[in-house]
Amino acid sequence: DEGEDGARLPVGFDAPVLLVADPEGRQDLVVEQSGRVVRLADHDVILDVSSDVIFSGEQGLLGLAFHPDFEVNRLAYVNYVDRSRRTVVEQFAVRSDGVFDPSTRKRIIEIDQPAANHNGGMVAFGPDGYLWIGMGDGGGSGDRFEQAQRADTLLGAMLRIAVGFDGVATYAIPPDNPYADGEGGAPEVWAIGLRNPWRFSFDGEDLWISDVGQDDVEEVD
Repeated sequence: DEGEDGARLPVGFDAPVLLVADPEGRQDLVVEQSGRVVRLADHDVILDVSSDVIFSGEQGLLGLAFHPDFEVNRLAYVNYVDRSRRTVVEQFAVRSDGVFDPSTRKRIIEIDQPAANHNGGMVAFGPDGYLWIGMGDGGGSGDRFEQAQRADTLLGAMLRIAVGFDGVATYAIPPDNPYADGEGGAPEVWAIGLRNPWRFSFDGEDLWISDVGQDDVEEVD
């Protein structure tokens, strides 16, 4: 839209759920749950996966992170729930104009979701250079599917994987993950016992997790 002086006026966003800084200092980026990533000021669309996303309730496009070596490899990662109700993390290369190149799209991991809620959705790179993924317990209430206390499932957990490294087609397991050898738990799992780690953030070496509670209690770990 334009004002009387011809200046472009800001318009609303479609279910914005996350604001991410552009790694090259352009406009901040808004993640829309319906399936797009748009620039904050001019609303230019730099990624549109809406045709692959199920946008309903807690489902949709939920996370975006840029690789710590972005200046070299230009890689970015998104987390969404697809139309088969799976959590999907995908990798894209970003063009010089800041637009995601659809021809470089690569599926990194997919995880079945037994219900429509508690999808987690956050992805972020830690100071260790690895990609962390927050996964809810599969939905329902009261850990209905009994996932959060199990280390052999990818639900109800914080996952930690290596992506964007030479020779790694999709992802690799960091050697210091607690179940890296597959004994006693899934190699991708770093921590269990979470309900729905909707958002998390690194402060130096510390990881702060916002875990969605049930009824009237929320939790920060």
